[in-house]
Amino acid sequence: MPDLASLLRPPYLFLILGIISILAAVVFTCTGKVWVRFNGWLYRAKEPGWFWWEVALYYLVGVWFVADFL
Repeated sequence: MPDLASLLRPPYLFLILGIISILAAVVFTCTGKVWVRFNGWLYRAKEPGWFWWEVALYYLVGVWFVADFL
């Protein structure tokens, strides 16, 4: 079992960041609002195009981090 210090170094760090990003995208998809850095919350009902773009970015970043781990 690796200790905490070794989990916070690459490649495990990439896996942890990927899982967090994918879980955040799932939560944002279910709640209908996404956090956009420097702009605050973006709601699916008000601006659906930008909402889905931001959610897709969270998914893609998560997949990229997980793929980098593998």
